[in-house]
Amino acid sequence: MARIHELLAQLRASAPALAADIEREVDVLADRRAFGLNFERHTPEAVELPGRKVRAGDKVRVQPPRGDMPTVANRALYRVATIERDGDRRVAMIAALGAAFEGGEAGAGSRTVNVDDLVVVAEFRDPIYPGIISTGKVERGGDKPYHSVVNAENFHALQTLLFTHRGRIDAVYIDPPYNSGAKDWKYNNDYVEGDDLYRHSKWLAMLERRLLLAKELLNPADSVLIVTIDEKEYLRLGMLLTQIFPEAAQQMVTTLTNPKGVARGQEFYRVDEYIYFVRIGASGVRKTDDSMILTGGQAEGKAIAAEERQVRWGNLLRSGTDARRADRPNQFFPVFLRIPDGSLHSVGDPLLPVLADRNQTTPPDGTVAVWPIRQDGSEGRWQVGATRLRELFATGLASIGRFNGTDRVSFSYVTENVLAQIESGVIVLTGRDENGAVRLAFADDADATRNPKTMWNKQSHSASEYGTTLLRALLPQRTFPYPKSLYAVEDSLRFFVKDKPGATVLDFFSGSGTAAHAVMRLNRQDGGRRTSISVTNNEVSADEQKALRQEGLRPGDTEWERWGICDYITKPRIRSAITGETPDGQPIKGDYKFTDPFPMKDGLEENVEFFTLTYESPMRVQSNREFGRIAPFLWLRAGSRGRRIQSLEDGWDVTDAYGVLADLDQTAAFLEAVAARPRANVAFIVTDEDRLFQAVVRDLPPNVEPVRMYESYLRNFEIDAMRSVR
Repeated sequence: MARIHELLAQLRASAPALAADIEREVDVLADRRAFGLNFERHTPEAVELPGRKVRAGDKVRVQPPRGDMPTVANRALYRVATIERDGDRRVAMIAALGAAFEGGEAGAGSRTVNVDDLVVVAEFRDPIYPGIISTGKVERGGDKPYHSVVNAENFHALQTLLFTHRGRIDAVYIDPPYNSGAKDWKYNNDYVEGDDLYRHSKWLAMLERRLLLAKELLNPADSVLIVTIDEKEYLRLGMLLTQIFPEAAQQMVTTLTNPKGVARGQEFYRVDEYIYFVRIGASGVRKTDDSMILTGGQAEGKAIAAEERQVRWGNLLRSGTDARRADRPNQFFPVFLRIPDGSLHSVGDPLLPVLADRNQTTPPDGTVAVWPIRQDGSEGRWQVGATRLRELFATGLASIGRFNGTDRVSFSYVTENVLAQIESGVIVLTGRDENGAVRLAFADDADATRNPKTMWNKQSHSASEYGTTLLRALLPQRTFPYPKSLYAVEDSLRFFVKDKPGATVLDFFSGSGTAAHAVMRLNRQDGGRRTSISVTNNEVSADEQKALRQEGLRPGDTEWERWGICDYITKPRIRSAITGETPDGQPIKGDYKFTDPFPMKDGLEENVEFFTLTYESPMRVQSNREFGRIAPFLWLRAGSRGRRIQSLEDGWDVTDAYGVLADLDQTAAFLEAVAARPRANVAFIVTDEDRLFQAVVRDLPPNVEPVRMYESYLRNFEIDAMRSVR
């Protein structure tokens, strides 16, 4: 716009009237809102990092005294100028963010505080250099790859995953905060409540930043994003998804989640939610034998299931477009039926030319002529020609409907699609009826070829019974608000990863860990080796925070962190699902139901490792002094399978999945070891010199991806920090 106004200023000197006219039109365009979703993109978020060591130059907040609740003053940001020791304590000189620093020290308005009262803050516009540490694992899956549970702010975790999984995620399943007005999510460390005038735009800004990163993680050739929501934000969410994924196919499903209903004051009781499916590239809904509407009693369910598995014949009378006699004259001919039983006598020839009167055709004695006449009485056409229809009747692949002695009779035939499934064994012949028409059925081990419906109404999707109650069986005496039904998440994912036994599924609002649990269940059903990545922070609920602060505790304290979502719910839930034991070591009571029922105490044959994201100094990373904190990223990028290279005592190491070379004098031995492991797919080469890096790359096997460390790692976070925040 600035350039346009400069040109208008030049035009005024020679043609003031024209300039004025153009300026008016420009002003109209400037005032016009863009079509689509418009919202305030608020100041980029900031996250507090309790437990992170305070360093000079850090952004920090001053925590309230122990026992006090935070106030507006505790949200102010400061920069640490210096840190010094004062007896037994460390003190920091801090100044309000943006204040001038003189000679390395804060100027006017600075103050001195105890370092223990500071908490480091990372704004989302700032580059971060993450590390990751293991906090435990469960191994019951043999040589299967590992699921990952990451305790982290999900925005920073998504930035980190761009280094390890860019373009490699097959499915993202998220259940974000519903923005109900309750204290269920924070923006800039403050709960967003119902009376916040900007709560809708804050919610959109929060979600947009994360979805933009998720878009880069999803496989552009074939992947899906699944998002659940209720009525409060579903319209805005739909528009946001359309704007972020304009090239994708988007569809919304309604699903019954609480048959008893959730009270909404004077409004209708809420019994359902919505699920958005955003299909990217070639992604499509897998056809199954489940319509997703099997409800009611057992007898009704069986009846519907049987009906859904019936092989459907085509209607011989053409309908829809291209259905008139004139469209295909050769497919307008009579079928002669005997009177009175309606059995087939013969198939006549096409009536030509198009204007020939069908009433001039004389049926054979004792028969009636049935023509392709449409519902409105006009002349239509059959789906096939006369010769083909004779073949179909002769082989039992066409049948005659109910005959009442008139010329209004329906015919059915086996379509080319069904014939192809007969040839492939998906559909089998089970016999013939009294008229010689074949009986068809889907093979016992075959899926029906029908897409599920868009209104899901299944008993197994009840969130109260198969979310809350099931979680209580896994974690007795522990509660989590509104967990999803395990089977609802399982069904949602199955439509897209059933044919991908090695799929990677990401959930960056993982909460209680239902998505990871569902992926492990899917693996058990078909022997898959799918992996899940679950990201959640260790936020303590608002009510619990108040009680903990009254006890003098703060975020970062061990007794505070043990009540956080990740440590108290997510990790224990996934551990229990795998081991079959509750956190106190007791066998889990109850059985899994519906698809693949078995006792929950049997557990699941899977591997999982738990991690916590850390924040490192880029100089220490680049000088290879923090390899132990970076090592898990390399393992994750190589597929989270097998042994992890945790140190480089010999200057290099190679596993069945990947290799790391830090001492280039050992290149020959490294290359020999990589070549001897055909399943190794990544080689990380630590060097500052591009010439040396290229020399190693030249001799790597063609199936091995070369990654230069730490240039690739550092550049990833420097670039993504600026690009991903609007």
